[in-house]
Amino acid sequence: MFESIRSDFPILNQQVNDEALVYLDNAATSQTPQPVLDAIMDYYHEDNANVHRGVHTLAERATYKYEVSRQKVADFIHASSSREIIFTRGTTTSLNWITRFARTVLQPGDQILISIMEHHANLVPWQEACRATGAELVYLYLKDGILDLDDYQNKLSSKTKFVSLAHVSNVLGCLNPIKELTEMAHQVGAYMVVDGAQAAPHLPIDVHELDCDFYAFSGHKMMGPTGIGVLYGKEDILNLMDPLEFGGEMIEFVHEQESTWKELPWKFEAGTPNIAGAIGLGAAIDYLNDLGMASVHSHVQALVTYTLPKLQAIEGVTVYGSKDPSNHIGLISFNIEGIHPHDVATALDYEGVAVRAGHHCAQPLIHYLGISSALRASFYAYNTYEDCDRLIDAIIKTKEFFNGTL
Repeated sequence: MFESIRSDFPILNQQVNDEALVYLDNAATSQTPQPVLDAIMDYYHEDNANVHRGVHTLAERATYKYEVSRQKVADFIHASSSREIIFTRGTTTSLNWITRFARTVLQPGDQILISIMEHHANLVPWQEACRATGAELVYLYLKDGILDLDDYQNKLSSKTKFVSLAHVSNVLGCLNPIKELTEMAHQVGAYMVVDGAQAAPHLPIDVHELDCDFYAFSGHKMMGPTGIGVLYGKEDILNLMDPLEFGGEMIEFVHEQESTWKELPWKFEAGTPNIAGAIGLGAAIDYLNDLGMASVHSHVQALVTYTLPKLQAIEGVTVYGSKDPSNHIGLISFNIEGIHPHDVATALDYEGVAVRAGHHCAQPLIHYLGISSALRASFYAYNTYEDCDRLIDAIIKTKEFFNGTL
């Protein structure tokens, strides 16, 4: 089934440096299938109007599609209500909004637990929240390439007010046991925040089962357009939060000296939203649902399981994280001894293979691993075993070139 879907992605049908494109940078941004592109163009061709404001036909059609997409998101992550779904610009915006709420909760001496593996979007906003409130940012570390659960249990205390963790690491690929971690966080009265940017594209997500208080993810990593993301929050907590932006659309009444806000979720969506983006995200969810998220996960993990031992068998290659393929959800990070990752990525590009090289917006983790940067190959539903072989062949060829044996 997954072999046949490649034709849905026009961008994959091209050559890069006279080689057929192998796109393995999906953890940064996935590609977009034709049905999603069609949904966005249909909106602009037929329904382009502002939402929630007009009573004319186009406005009503646009509003309907926009709110249907919100319900699709709620169903996709098993939220209790679409009122718990706020459209944002992406995971980064969602996490920033949560930390702004945290500033109203935190006091000097309180603690926030995050892990050393966090993306900067789930790290820098917490640094700023601590700077503003006098709270302390406490790091959790790793054991055998995954989160050290003993470290978590030892550091979790009555001082802990927020725990904020990636569901899946964007460098190591490890899957954090959010349900169990949330249960322990709630026992000490802490909020659980989950960065789901890498998990939502690959795994069936059930926020009700996870019981997390917040869950954030982005459309562009799950076959949707850029510039659209989601902040899920439990309804009672969202009701406690003040809006982050003020202006049109989020108001109920405006008087000369004061205003009141609309109910959830609209009090958080000031101004004209990314209507086309939300509709595109809804179409991406339809596409993923047709594939089945369990099947997507199974296919991608089969590619990882196929590639990991081949990569480990190449002399001079170091793979970061767990030795267990199941703890490399959709991606593998690695380096080749004696060759800078940027040089490797450039050489692979000459072979038509697109991978990521750098610190992956996770500099504390990169420093913790004792390196300055790393390569990352990340897979998705449209990738094939042939793509995996092309990656391995290109790495071997690159290594031979730099060693002067080619």
